Amino acid sequence: MIKQALTQGLIAGAVGSVVMTLGEKLEQAVTKRPDSHVPAAVLERLAGLPEQPGKQPAPVNWAMHFGQAALLGVLRSVMAHAGLRGPLASAKFTVVRLTTDQILENATGVGAPPPTWPRKELAIDILHKTVYALTTGAVADALAARGGPGPGQRHAAVRLGRHTGVGPIPREDTYGR
Repeated sequence: MIKQALTQGLIAGAVGSVVMTLGEKLEQAVTKRPDSHVPAAVLERLAGLPEQPGKQPAPVNWAMHFGQAALLGVLRSVMAHAGLRGPLASAKFTVVRLTTDQILENATGVGAPPPTWPRKELAIDILHKTVYALTTGAVADALAARGGPGPGQRHAAVRLGRHTGVGPIPREDTYGR
């Protein structure tokens, strides 16, 4: 499961980051919001690279932007393989994505806590990370589903009263085993 989750997660996270980036570019065309160079500044600090004042180098920015998204896709793929699938699982993953950004940005001193942000900026960030999480989740779920139900889904299938979407619940009561 781990090898599949790794490969499929990198794919899911990469697809999620591409869709998120396309959405960001569309939003920026409408709102005239400039590109963010926070990802590059975070990576420079994490890697101990000399910081570039002003505009950050695009390759460093893209490396952090897409690299972080692809790596986090692995976690969403592990969720899918374990049986945590669908929109609710992706909503939970949205929180993970937002939290990971905040940990990296705040720990490196590049960012500030979200409660201090202008509300419009916060809403835009949450929107884009939600798009990423839903897209990554849909891809991870589809790839994991090729292997059948996950352990959690199989467990739910034998518990009376569970809604699994996996198949019929056995007649015998196996609750508690």
